[in-house]
Amino acid sequence: MLKQFVVAEPMSRVFALGQRMSGVTAVTPSTATIKTRLLEGLTKVECEEVIRGASHRWFAADCVVTNQEDPADYLFLLTKGSARHFFMTPEGRKILLLWLRPGEIFGGIALSVVPSVYLAGTEVSRGSRVAVWHRSKIRELANRYPMLLDNTLAIASDYFRWFIAAHVALVCEGAQQRLAGVLASLASGIGRNVTGGIKLELTNEQLANAANVSVFTASRFISRWQRDKILRKTRGTIVLYSPERLRQQCS
Repeated sequence: MLKQFVVAEPMSRVFALGQRMSGVTAVTPSTATIKTRLLEGLTKVECEEVIRGASHRWFAADCVVTNQEDPADYLFLLTKGSARHFFMTPEGRKILLLWLRPGEIFGGIALSVVPSVYLAGTEVSRGSRVAVWHRSKIRELANRYPMLLDNTLAIASDYFRWFIAAHVALVCEGAQQRLAGVLASLASGIGRNVTGGIKLELTNEQLANAANVSVFTASRFISRWQRDKILRKTRGTIVLYSPERLRQQCS
Protein backbone atom coordinates (compact mmCIF):
# COMPACT_ATOMS: atom_id res chain seq x y z
CA MET A 1 0.00 0.00 0.00
CA LEU A 2 1.26 3.44 -0.90
CA LYS A 3 1.04 5.98 1.90
CA GLN A 4 -1.33 8.84 1.11
CA PHE A 5 -0.87 12.22 2.73
CA VAL A 6 -2.46 15.64 2.59
CA VAL A 7 -0.29 18.73 2.10
CA ALA A 8 -1.34 22.13 3.36
CA GLU A 9 1.72 24.34 2.94
CA PRO A 10 2.12 27.85 4.40
CA MET A 11 3.99 30.42 2.36
CA SER A 12 6.39 31.37 5.13
CA ARG A 13 9.10 28.90 4.10
CA VAL A 14 11.82 29.94 1.68
CA PHE A 15 13.48 27.51 -0.71
CA ALA A 16 16.94 28.94 -1.26
CA LEU A 17 17.62 26.92 -4.42
CA GLY A 18 14.55 28.38 -6.06
CA GLN A 19 15.82 31.92 -5.57
CA ARG A 20 18.45 31.42 -8.25
CA MET A 21 16.37 29.45 -10.76
CA SER A 22 14.11 30.79 -13.47
CA GLY A 23 10.70 29.20 -13.86
CA VAL A 24 10.37 28.45 -10.14
CA THR A 25 7.70 29.94 -7.90
CA ALA A 26 6.41 29.31 -4.42
CA VAL A 27 3.13 27.45 -4.25
CA THR A 28 0.18 29.32 -2.83
CA PRO A 29 -1.43 27.82 0.29
CA SER A 30 -3.43 24.84 -0.90
CA THR A 31 -4.23 21.24 -0.11
CA ALA A 32 -3.07 18.40 -2.36
CA THR A 33 -3.31 14.63 -1.97
CA ILE A 34 -0.57 12.33 -3.18
CA LYS A 35 0.46 8.73 -2.66
CA THR A 36 4.12 7.94 -2.14
CA ARG A 37 6.28 5.02 -1.06
CA LEU A 38 8.54 7.43 0.79
CA LEU A 39 6.09 7.53 3.72
CA GLU A 40 5.13 3.86 3.87
CA GLY A 41 5.13 2.49 7.41
CA LEU A 42 4.74 5.88 9.07
CA THR A 43 1.72 6.92 11.10
CA LYS A 44 -0.48 9.80 10.03
CA VAL A 45 1.09 12.06 12.66
CA GLU A 46 4.60 11.10 11.57
CA CYS A 47 3.72 11.71 7.91
CA GLU A 48 2.41 15.16 8.77
CA GLU A 49 5.63 16.01 10.62
CA VAL A 50 7.77 14.90 7.66
CA ILE A 51 5.67 16.98 5.26
CA ARG A 52 5.87 20.03 7.54
CA GLY A 53 9.65 19.81 7.18
CA ALA A 54 9.43 20.43 3.42
CA SER A 55 8.87 23.50 1.32
CA HIS A 56 6.65 23.22 -1.76
CA ARG A 57 7.61 24.73 -5.09
CA TRP A 58 6.13 24.99 -8.56
CA PHE A 59 8.46 24.48 -11.55
CA ALA A 60 7.56 25.65 -15.05
CA ALA A 61 7.66 23.18 -17.95
CA ASP A 62 11.17 22.12 -19.04
CA CYS A 63 12.76 23.66 -15.95
CA VAL A 64 15.90 21.85 -14.73
CA VAL A 65 15.47 21.11 -11.03
CA THR A 66 18.85 19.47 -10.39
CA ASN A 67 22.02 19.53 -12.44
CA GLN A 68 24.38 16.62 -12.84
CA GLU A 69 27.41 16.95 -10.51
CA ASP A 70 25.81 19.70 -8.41
CA PRO A 71 26.01 19.20 -4.62
CA ALA A 72 23.18 16.91 -3.50
CA ASP A 73 21.75 19.35 -0.98
CA TYR A 74 18.05 18.57 -1.46
CA LEU A 75 15.65 15.63 -1.60
CA PHE A 76 12.62 16.10 -3.85
CA LEU A 77 9.19 14.47 -3.96
CA LEU A 78 7.16 15.03 -7.11
CA THR A 79 3.58 15.82 -6.04
CA LYS A 80 2.09 17.00 -9.33
CA GLY A 81 3.08 16.83 -13.01
CA SER A 82 5.93 14.71 -14.36
CA ALA A 83 9.72 14.75 -14.49
CA ARG A 84 12.61 12.84 -16.01
CA HIS A 85 16.25 12.12 -15.25
CA PHE A 86 18.87 12.90 -17.88
CA PHE A 87 22.62 12.47 -18.26
CA MET A 88 24.99 14.78 -20.14
CA THR A 89 27.90 13.05 -21.86
CA PRO A 90 31.35 14.69 -22.03
CA GLU A 91 30.55 15.47 -25.68
CA GLY A 92 27.44 17.39 -24.64
CA ARG A 93 24.86 14.81 -25.70
CA LYS A 94 21.75 14.71 -23.52
CA ILE A 95 20.58 11.18 -22.74
CA LEU A 96 17.10 10.80 -21.26
CA LEU A 97 16.79 8.21 -18.52
CA LEU A 98 13.92 7.37 -16.19
CA TRP A 99 10.60 9.22 -16.25
CA LEU A 100 8.96 10.08 -12.92
CA ARG A 101 5.32 10.49 -11.94
CA PRO A 102 3.64 11.98 -8.85
CA GLY A 103 4.64 10.19 -5.66
CA GLU A 104 8.19 9.44 -6.80
CA ILE A 105 11.32 10.99 -5.33
CA PHE A 106 14.61 12.18 -6.79
CA GLY A 107 17.81 13.40 -5.20
CA GLY A 108 17.77 10.53 -2.70
CA ILE A 109 21.56 10.70 -2.39
CA ALA A 110 20.93 13.72 -0.16
CA LEU A 111 20.21 11.22 2.63
CA SER A 112 23.78 9.90 2.50
CA VAL A 113 26.00 10.43 5.54
CA VAL A 114 28.80 11.63 3.28
CA PRO A 115 27.95 14.75 1.21
CA SER A 116 27.70 13.80 -2.44
CA VAL A 117 26.63 15.13 -5.84
CA TYR A 118 23.68 14.35 -8.08
CA LEU A 119 24.65 11.57 -10.50
CA ALA A 120 22.19 12.82 -13.13
CA GLY A 121 20.15 15.90 -13.85
CA THR A 122 16.39 16.07 -13.37
CA GLU A 123 13.94 18.27 -15.24
CA VAL A 124 10.17 18.59 -15.24
CA SER A 125 8.48 17.76 -18.53
CA ARG A 126 5.48 19.94 -17.78
CA GLY A 127 4.55 22.37 -15.02
CA SER A 128 5.07 20.41 -11.82
CA ARG A 129 5.00 20.78 -8.08
CA VAL A 130 7.54 19.26 -5.72
CA ALA A 131 8.03 18.94 -1.99
CA VAL A 132 11.62 19.80 -1.09
CA TRP A 133 13.69 18.94 1.98
CA HIS A 134 17.13 20.35 2.66
CA ARG A 135 19.69 17.62 3.31
CA SER A 136 20.08 18.57 6.97
CA LYS A 137 16.31 18.43 7.53
CA ILE A 138 15.62 15.13 5.78
CA ARG A 139 18.57 13.51 7.57
CA GLU A 140 17.22 14.78 10.88
CA LEU A 141 13.82 13.29 10.04
CA ALA A 142 15.39 10.01 8.88
CA ASN A 143 17.25 9.71 12.19
CA ARG A 144 13.92 10.16 13.97
CA TYR A 145 12.01 7.86 11.60
CA PRO A 146 14.38 5.19 10.17
CA MET A 147 11.58 3.95 7.91
CA LEU A 148 12.29 6.95 5.66
CA LEU A 149 15.76 5.61 4.93
CA ASP A 150 14.44 2.05 4.47
CA ASN A 151 11.87 3.29 1.97
CA THR A 152 14.47 5.33 0.07
CA LEU A 153 16.73 2.27 -0.21
CA ALA A 154 13.80 0.21 -1.54
CA ILE A 155 13.06 2.88 -4.14
CA ALA A 156 16.74 2.96 -5.15
CA SER A 157 16.61 -0.82 -5.59
CA ASP A 158 13.64 -0.45 -7.94
CA TYR A 159 15.58 2.10 -9.99
CA PHE A 160 18.44 -0.37 -10.26
CA ARG A 161 16.00 -3.05 -11.52
CA TRP A 162 14.79 -0.59 -14.16
CA PHE A 163 18.34 0.07 -15.39
CA ILE A 164 19.06 -3.66 -15.52
CA ALA A 165 15.94 -4.18 -17.64
CA ALA A 166 16.92 -1.27 -19.90
CA HIS A 167 20.44 -2.68 -20.38
CA VAL A 168 19.15 -6.19 -21.10
CA ALA A 169 16.75 -4.73 -23.68
CA LEU A 170 19.62 -2.85 -25.29
CA VAL A 171 21.70 -6.01 -25.58
CA CYS A 172 18.99 -8.54 -26.46
CA GLU A 173 16.19 -6.70 -28.26
CA GLY A 174 15.90 -5.01 -31.63
CA ALA A 175 15.11 -1.35 -32.21
CA GLN A 176 11.38 -1.89 -32.73
CA GLN A 177 11.02 -3.95 -29.54
CA ARG A 178 12.93 -1.39 -27.48
CA LEU A 179 10.91 1.50 -28.86
CA ALA A 180 7.61 -0.29 -28.25
CA GLY A 181 8.64 -1.27 -24.74
CA VAL A 182 9.65 2.28 -23.82
CA LEU A 183 6.46 3.74 -25.29
CA ALA A 184 4.23 1.24 -23.46
CA SER A 185 6.12 1.75 -20.21
CA LEU A 186 5.83 5.54 -20.43
CA ALA A 187 2.13 5.26 -21.20
CA SER A 188 1.53 3.32 -17.98
CA GLY A 189 3.82 5.63 -16.02
CA ILE A 190 3.23 9.24 -17.05
CA GLY A 191 0.47 8.96 -19.66
CA ARG A 192 -2.89 10.69 -19.18
CA ASN A 193 -6.15 8.98 -20.05
CA VAL A 194 -8.00 10.84 -22.83
CA THR A 195 -10.88 9.91 -25.11
CA GLY A 196 -9.78 6.91 -27.12
CA GLY A 197 -6.39 6.27 -25.55
CA ILE A 198 -3.46 7.43 -23.42
CA LYS A 199 -1.82 10.77 -24.16
CA LEU A 200 1.91 11.35 -23.80
CA GLU A 201 3.63 14.71 -24.14
CA LEU A 202 6.63 13.33 -25.95
CA THR A 203 8.65 14.16 -29.05
CA ASN A 204 10.20 11.65 -31.45
CA GLU A 205 13.65 12.77 -30.32
CA GLN A 206 12.88 12.15 -26.65
CA LEU A 207 11.42 8.73 -27.39
CA ALA A 208 14.37 7.80 -29.60
CA ASN A 209 16.82 8.87 -26.91
CA ALA A 210 15.08 6.79 -24.25
CA ALA A 211 15.05 3.69 -26.48
CA ASN A 212 18.61 4.26 -27.75
CA VAL A 213 17.64 4.42 -31.42
CA SER A 214 18.06 7.16 -34.00
CA VAL A 215 15.37 9.79 -34.48
CA PHE A 216 14.93 8.52 -38.06
CA THR A 217 14.29 4.98 -36.78
CA ALA A 218 11.83 6.20 -34.14
CA SER A 219 9.95 8.32 -36.69
CA ARG A 220 9.75 5.40 -39.12
CA PHE A 221 8.22 3.02 -36.56
CA ILE A 222 5.86 5.68 -35.18
CA SER A 223 4.62 6.40 -38.70
CA ARG A 224 4.06 2.67 -39.26
CA TRP A 225 2.14 2.33 -35.98
CA GLN A 226 0.07 5.35 -36.89
CA ARG A 227 -0.87 3.76 -40.24
CA ASP A 228 -1.80 0.59 -38.35
CA LYS A 229 -4.01 2.71 -36.04
CA ILE A 230 -2.08 1.74 -32.93
CA LEU A 231 -1.42 5.38 -32.07
CA ARG A 232 -1.92 8.94 -33.27
CA LYS A 233 1.05 11.32 -33.51
CA THR A 234 0.83 15.09 -33.47
CA ARG A 235 3.46 17.71 -32.78
CA GLY A 236 4.92 17.00 -29.35
CA THR A 237 2.27 14.44 -28.36
CA ILE A 238 1.39 10.80 -28.91
CA VAL A 239 -1.99 9.23 -28.19
CA LEU A 240 -1.52 5.49 -27.72
CA TYR A 241 -4.75 3.62 -28.40
CA SER A 242 -3.68 0.27 -26.95
CA PRO A 243 -0.37 -0.56 -25.18
CA GLU A 244 -1.32 -4.27 -25.32
CA ARG A 245 -1.73 -4.20 -29.10
CA LEU A 246 1.59 -2.40 -29.46
CA ARG A 247 3.37 -5.07 -27.44
CA GLN A 248 1.66 -7.87 -29.36
CA GLN A 249 2.63 -6.45 -32.75
CA CYS A 250 6.26 -6.15 -31.74
CA SER A 251 6.66 -9.42 -29.86
